Amino acid sequence: MNKTTVYLPEDLEARLEAEAAASGVSKAELVRRGIALLLDSSSHSKRDTSLPVFRSGRSRDASEMDDEIYAHIKQRAARR
Repeated sequence: MNKTTVYLPEDLEARLEAEAAASGVSKAELVRRGIALLLDSSSHSKRDTSLPVFRSGRSRDASEMDDEIYAHIKQRAARR
């Protein structure tokens, strides 16, 4: 686990202390649970991180791609 320092307002610290005492769970565990609940319910954390797949029509090897890129660069340079 990593250690993180969190500054809490006095009223929130008092409520956390009271909940820890009442439930028999450490303040640190309550904070971890609270953060987990927040992150689990966030739409940002559930985004699909897979990359899109594109079909170009045909497979090309690296040499063919290099040739096409070079031709494109040469063509653009000629327009200038």
